[in-house]
Amino acid sequence: MSQNLLIELKGVAKSFKTADGTPCSVLENVNFALAEGEIVALLGKSGSGKSTLLRIMAGLIAADQGTAKYRGQEIYSPVSGIAMVFQSFALFPWLTVQQNVELGLEAQGMAPDEREKRADAMLDLIGLAGFGGALPRELSGGMKQRVGIARGLVTGPDVLLMDEAFSALDVLTGETLRDDILEMWEEKRIPTKGILIVSHNIEEAVMMADRILVLSSSPGRIRSEIRINLPRPRNVDSVEIRALIDEVYALMTMRTQPETTAGGITLHVPSSHRLPETDVTHIEGVLDLLAGPPFNGRADLPQLAEESKLPDEELFPTYEALGLLGLAQVEKGDITLTALGHRYAQAANMLRKEIFGQQLLMHVPLAKQIRQSLEQEPSGTLSEKRFLDLLEEFLKDDEAKRVLEVVVEWGRYGEVFEYDYHTGRLKLPESDAA
Repeated sequence: MSQNLLIELKGVAKSFKTADGTPCSVLENVNFALAEGEIVALLGKSGSGKSTLLRIMAGLIAADQGTAKYRGQEIYSPVSGIAMVFQSFALFPWLTVQQNVELGLEAQGMAPDEREKRADAMLDLIGLAGFGGALPRELSGGMKQRVGIARGLVTGPDVLLMDEAFSALDVLTGETLRDDILEMWEEKRIPTKGILIVSHNIEEAVMMADRILVLSSSPGRIRSEIRINLPRPRNVDSVEIRALIDEVYALMTMRTQPETTAGGITLHVPSSHRLPETDVTHIEGVLDLLAGPPFNGRADLPQLAEESKLPDEELFPTYEALGLLGLAQVEKGDITLTALGHRYAQAANMLRKEIFGQQLLMHVPLAKQIRQSLEQEPSGTLSEKRFLDLLEEFLKDDEAKRVLEVVVEWGRYGEVFEYDYHTGRLKLPESDAA
């Protein structure tokens, strides 16, 4: 094995149990290596197993198959050479900033005086000098994340794992913190030899990484790799960076639609085995933006993202929903309204609902199955549990619930069926029940 490999995964797979005990595959045959001196970004849609993969590397959970190694040794539990920064800050609210940062050093058995010295130095480096005595509730979001990063770096890890570390912050704060991390990395002011970033933000990945890995979904596999041979700091407006952003958008919007059979019913859903998690407001908002000037029905996805002011993690499922419903086509980083999409954009509210309902029944078999079941039921009403049980045959229970929530919202808007939130029952619209 090469001596400069920090982390190496071979044939890693991971499954979780659904409500009935059936395994649901999250990761499958993942092969990956992080070498000294590189920053790698991991991109993928929700459900692609990015965070699960990170937790396997951190030693927080074990792989079901394959091996995960740190410097040639198998990872069975957390190791001192790997630190992780979480999206949620994960600070203990009853501890001061200083005490939060010292936690890892305390766990290593370091003497109090040395802990204090190391923590003070790290707080100074990360831009929090003088805040050691503050409690987390007294800090802004950006300062809380700096504490989380300081806590990860103070132990002097070889590898820093960052799970959506900037996504909970506003854009300006996130960019500032990202630039500070890169500056410390480039100037070798931190001992870390490799960084792995999980992100939804394509621009962030292109600005930071030496390599970008794109995961497919359900189960997660490494589908594509892009190497970036550009020096940092990078200019987001340069031709090279804009081209790379376009390339990654194109890769991220490529999708397959496997068919999954459950309970004798074939459910054709997007690649993550679930409906895109987006609501009608986002679907219509993006469609209206795309239909009007300056796009007039066709847009480059990065430009549309910039104009919409929505983060990538909200936009990708919206693009997917527009494609699924036949209102737009996404290809090679561009999105184009179909003829029906143009008609929808020009329609009044009642006609929009009619078109939405028709497309839902045509392209989302779960919605069609619910509608047909209600029509066959003499009372015209059924419990949601029937459909939750169906979905839980191949999805984890929380994912199954989200799928049903999406299809219920879409179905109610398209007047395909109604739903009583108090009783959890679906029923035919009154106009169709007679």
